[in-house]
Amino acid sequence: MSAARAVGLLLGVVADAMVGESVRGRADATFARLARAVRRRVPVDHPLAGAVHLGAVTGTAVLAGTALERLGRTRPLVNAVTTAAGTWAVLGGARLAADGTALARHLETGDLGATRETLAHWDSRCSRDLDSVALARASVEAVAHNASDTVVSPLLWGAVAGVPGLLASRAVGVARRVVAERPDSRRFALPVSYLDRVVNLLPTRLTAALTVVGAPVVGGSARAAWRAWRRDSVLHPNPNAGRVMAAYAGALEIRLGGRTTYPDGVRELPVLGDGRNPDAGHVTRAVELSRVVGGLAGVTSAAIALVSSLRRRRRSRGRG
Repeated sequence: MSAARAVGLLLGVVADAMVGESVRGRADATFARLARAVRRRVPVDHPLAGAVHLGAVTGTAVLAGTALERLGRTRPLVNAVTTAAGTWAVLGGARLAADGTALARHLETGDLGATRETLAHWDSRCSRDLDSVALARASVEAVAHNASDTVVSPLLWGAVAGVPGLLASRAVGVARRVVAERPDSRRFALPVSYLDRVVNLLPTRLTAALTVVGAPVVGGSARAAWRAWRRDSVLHPNPNAGRVMAAYAGALEIRLGGRTTYPDGVRELPVLGDGRNPDAGHVTRAVELSRVVGGLAGVTSAAIALVSSLRRRRRSRGRG
């Protein structure tokens, strides 16, 4: 089954790159509608209410994924097809590339209003007063974060847990984003914030490692990416986000982080990296790097699925 899973993961990566967002009904939109509908019915700002909301969204994803996984339990071809469909449904690589390219284009032409509008779909920071340098910094940070959140994380969990892992990992990310739309719901957000950090402990490390490996492909520095990741990420209040952004900062030889304004206040975040301030060109290179990282993540996830299959076979033979 894991061999079919590996094939399905690779096919899903290819489908995301080729088909992209041209077909409606992707999982993110479905999960977002579900999360907002449940949120309206659980209006209390309490951790228990947040747990109910999280359970409803992720539970639906797990049940749907389990049903699809069972279809191919004894039929490898069906398993490959359902895994490919699930992978394509949750991956955000094509959307990331399209929006990141739009951000770079808007910055290049000086259309800061369009830059802010596009960035608002990705990031909850207040961008109204940001200049071109700050917008470029925010854009690179958004590309880095979403490369991990919408590409590497689903692929890794898909390799480990199949279609349920694919769908559940994205459901958690979407639930976190929906909850963040209401900054007055801090207690409600506690369960999803905690689970999101747990779910992304390994994916963010893998993303940082793949960033180091892929940096030279886009003319970046693998050494600087490694150094920034190991040195700067521990200073960030969110280690998951910190390690990915630090690796990108080092790879592109720029500085990220610093003062950031969110709806609930100003945060003095650590400066990540040693290089210059980013510009539109660095946003373009960040998008290119995200493509490289996504491709490497696809190969890595397929390899993990295959190795898992071989280990299970060896254990079953040993028992026999």
